[in-house]
Amino acid sequence: MNHPALSLFHDVADAVHARLRATTDWGESGRRAGQYAVDLDADDAVLALLHGAGYAVLSEESGRSGPAGAAVVVVDPLDGSTNASRGVPWYATALCLVDADGPAVALVANQASGERFSAVRGEGAWRSGERLVASGRVDPAGAIVGISGLPGGRYGWAQFRALGASALDLCLVGAGSFDAFVDMSPDAHGVWDYLGGALICQEAGAVVVDALGRELAVLDHDARRTPVAAATPELLEALLSVRRAG
Repeated sequence: MNHPALSLFHDVADAVHARLRATTDWGESGRRAGQYAVDLDADDAVLALLHGAGYAVLSEESGRSGPAGAAVVVVDPLDGSTNASRGVPWYATALCLVDADGPAVALVANQASGERFSAVRGEGAWRSGERLVASGRVDPAGAIVGISGLPGGRYGWAQFRALGASALDLCLVGAGSFDAFVDMSPDAHGVWDYLGGALICQEAGAVVVDALGRELAVLDHDARRTPVAAATPELLEALLSVRRAG
């Protein structure tokens, strides 16, 4: 893959990693519930590089900023902040460039392991040099499903996992490690939580939708969605039928 934004995204992920290594304050920011001081520190590093490159930014932590009319980078500086604060090694920096045609370039960098997932529209998805291909599973009875939120019943899956960082969870669908991902909470995810992972899934052959059929690539800080991803359209339909039923 060869896109100038992707090289910049790697630089952004490196800058956030440096901030994480240096941080000593893992407490909450005091500005809003669920926000950590390190979220704001990571956001500062992200904004400096993306604005310096001429991009507008839609960040979970700071909202919309940057030049009017520029292409927008949707970013979660630290997806899985609670995991990071508790020493659970599953948290990431997630970025997705949105141009006039929609999501174009994505990077999801696991800041605990160093593993990086990336995609460029029309060119495929990759994990540290390895091309990603979704599992191809069609039968929910054998599916391993990643979830966010609390399940409300028995859904007929083989097993499920709740790992706590949706951007990375979605990447596991693209990698074939998960057969699917289902957000069990109603409208709990901002676009920064899923857009980069969704592009990686799609470029690996998986399908990603909102459970209620709404547009996912929405550049609105207040919008919330319920993403569902699956290795195949057949598995997606089976998942949606039980998700919509509660």
